[in-house]
Amino acid sequence: MAEAEIKEKLNDKLAGIADPHMGISIVEMGLIQNIEVDEANKKAVITVKPTNPMCMSVANIAMAVRIEAEKLDEIDKAEINVIDHMMSNEVNEMVNKDE
Repeated sequence: MAEAEIKEKLNDKLAGIADPHMGISIVEMGLIQNIEVDEANKKAVITVKPTNPMCMSVANIAMAVRIEAEKLDEIDKAEINVIDHMMSNEVNEMVNKDE
């Protein structure tokens, strides 16, 4: 499958995640800033930008993005990169931690 097709599948999958406060798709709200796919290694890097730098739901949203992305057969590992949040580093560390 081509990289563009995987990105499209990821975007469609992530569109099913609703912002917990607004009830609107995080894709529709523009929270997904970028999706990079490494097809050979079955890895995706997804950049999430919350609506405000103090969003209390960003960790839950980021974890939902990782879980949904890794449900795709084409993705074994999703790395989530939260940007422009007061706790970006802490959220990224928590969400991307391997169990």
